[in-house]
Amino acid sequence: MGMVFSDLAGLSQTVQPVVRLTTKPTVSKILPFEAEAANRQLPVQLILEVVDESDKPIENARMHLQLLAPPPNPWLTTDFPIVEGTKLLEIEAVAPKGKLNLQQMLPIRGTYQLRVAVTPNATNTFIPIQKTLTLSVSENWVKYRNFGFLVAILFAVGLVGGWTIGGQQSIPAGEIAPQRVRLLLSGAVAIAIAALLTVNISAELAESGVSMSHKGEPQAGSSAIVQSQGLELRLLGDTNAIVGKIANLQAEAIDTQTHQPAADVILNVKTTQLEREWVAFAYQGIPDTTGKLTWQQQFFDGAPHKVEVEVAPQPNAIRKFHPFRVKREIEVEGVAPPLSVRLTTLALFAGIIAIGLVIGLGQKHRWGLRRMDTDRRL
Repeated sequence: MGMVFSDLAGLSQTVQPVVRLTTKPTVSKILPFEAEAANRQLPVQLILEVVDESDKPIENARMHLQLLAPPPNPWLTTDFPIVEGTKLLEIEAVAPKGKLNLQQMLPIRGTYQLRVAVTPNATNTFIPIQKTLTLSVSENWVKYRNFGFLVAILFAVGLVGGWTIGGQQSIPAGEIAPQRVRLLLSGAVAIAIAALLTVNISAELAESGVSMSHKGEPQAGSSAIVQSQGLELRLLGDTNAIVGKIANLQAEAIDTQTHQPAADVILNVKTTQLEREWVAFAYQGIPDTTGKLTWQQQFFDGAPHKVEVEVAPQPNAIRKFHPFRVKREIEVEGVAPPLSVRLTTLALFAGIIAIGLVIGLGQKHRWGLRRMDTDRRL
């Protein structure tokens, strides 16, 4: 019997798992988060499956997932520049059926990385694997349309300005430039001052967390520890978070009679932004053998969030009880975009105006030469 077991163990170790990623909606229909969307957005459902060569699920596995945001773009920044290149989520979960199913709001466009590590719960069942998957999220076409309109307006301003100040103009006595040039420069200075004020005021508002805090009367069950029906459900971890940095959270279920971990339960986790009530993260799974579920997540929107954990009995468990939950509010501190990002954006817009200005000057100069040539012929 010992020899047979050894042969089977050696054979099982040769199983090479494969990790597959499925999304709902499909990748082509995924759009980044839009704060001012008319309809409430739903988080993207990410389904990770571990299968063998015959496409059968590999059971009794542990899955460790890291979700990384797309890297920064030096020229065309996203709506959440602080989030670029940071870790959005990290979770380690028990996958008895070889599947990890969660929902995550994706804040920005670009290519996300999903770093997955799969290990067996029991020895000699399959070869551990580490895999990096990618998920590309396209920008909403409305953003490109609006950006195109803005570029066209800025270019037109420069073009008209170049045409206006081009050509020969008389300089009044005591002045250093023609009147049209002085008016144009005064307007440009006023626009630049307004732009700088807008950028810096918005940055200061973001820095001070101008997003209004969620105000209301304390609600029942808002404690981080709730006891009911012989179980104690705890929600531990950080109570404050900063945009761009990860927050540590942990849910734990304990039998109040034996004071032992309750591993025969289901934990439903949901994170909700409180100002607009959209779901940032959701997950349903089972705790480990110590009765704990640990995860790290980033709160990319600088507004208060609510983290809820509901405990429910597993379908075939002996322990029966009515589901109940624990919840906690997380205060999130907004962070202003880096000064380099603000200056780059301002320089980009100024460059578009400058290009239009140069083209306008050139067109006016050529028009003036053609007019002079026509006058000579006449």
